[in-house]
Amino acid sequence: MGAEGERIDEPLAALSPDHRARARQALIAAFGSARVADVQPIVTGASASIHRIEVGGRPWILRIESSLRDEVRDPRRSYACMRAAAEAGIAPPLLYADPDAGVAIITFVESRPLDDYPGGPEALARALGSLVTRLQATELFPPVADYPSLLGGLLDRLQATGLYRGLLDPHRDAFERLRAAYPWDASRLVSSHNDSHPGNILFDGERLWLIDWETAFRNDPAVDLALMTLYRAGTPDLQEALLTAWRGRPSDSVLRARVFLMRQFVKLFHGCATGLYVLERKPDFAETDMTAPSPAEFSAAFREGRLTSNSFEAQRIGARVALRSFLEGVRSPAFDEAAAVLRAG
Repeated sequence: MGAEGERIDEPLAALSPDHRARARQALIAAFGSARVADVQPIVTGASASIHRIEVGGRPWILRIESSLRDEVRDPRRSYACMRAAAEAGIAPPLLYADPDAGVAIITFVESRPLDDYPGGPEALARALGSLVTRLQATELFPPVADYPSLLGGLLDRLQATGLYRGLLDPHRDAFERLRAAYPWDASRLVSSHNDSHPGNILFDGERLWLIDWETAFRNDPAVDLALMTLYRAGTPDLQEALLTAWRGRPSDSVLRARVFLMRQFVKLFHGCATGLYVLERKPDFAETDMTAPSPAEFSAAFREGRLTSNSFEAQRIGARVALRSFLEGVRSPAFDEAAAVLRAG
């Protein structure tokens, strides 16, 4: 092996042969013969392997997509969305992206906890609302399918597996009820991240960034609002701060009702997507019941070290938590109230 090959191949030795070959091609295209000084895994899962690399004395993110492809996982679409978001200053700057190979090299952002955001939770809620406004102002992302139909397909796939063995009938009934209650309007679709949970929001000490654009596509305006109010603006006051910042004026009952119902859609999306990920990790695994902790109890398990991020057990429990929360949301009095507001509106 020549000196140039050693500069790239030796740091990549821990990668699988397929990932190593794709990463090598991307690194040569982006950096030429510059030495890759360090490669450290950050996340390795069904969707992508993400590594922090160091080249030329500065850190970068190396993202290598899984070879799995479905109605959502498509680097041609997601990389186009990521590039548009980077050009708009919403995603970190993109150095290199090859959707055919499924490899991207992205500027590394040194992140701080969202809890450190200056001004506290209300200021963070306003910043999140403004971030969604900027995202939705970008050139319209490519379409995939309407969100309810996409969710129905995911639920079909999950029910067809042996993971829950007939335990999802109540969720099917709840989904059909939710779908009937939400006024879908294809003419109002906007650019949407669709997975804007706290793990995909970085704070660099000055501003916020959105990362991981795998599920980005044209969608309902309420999707990212629902996700952000679900995870980072859980009280009515914080939700109002976020919605006011997004809208430019105070919310009304119709907007609040749309966001509430959309929160139930995104819970189901995460429950189904995580359940399918569980099966990708252990194809023969099967659950015997749907018992799950509350979201607060689930979060406490991470804080107390009883669960670790991206572990199989965390994914397994997380799927049940999302599915339980979805079912409880659709069965709640608040659902009936929101549905009535939208019927009247």
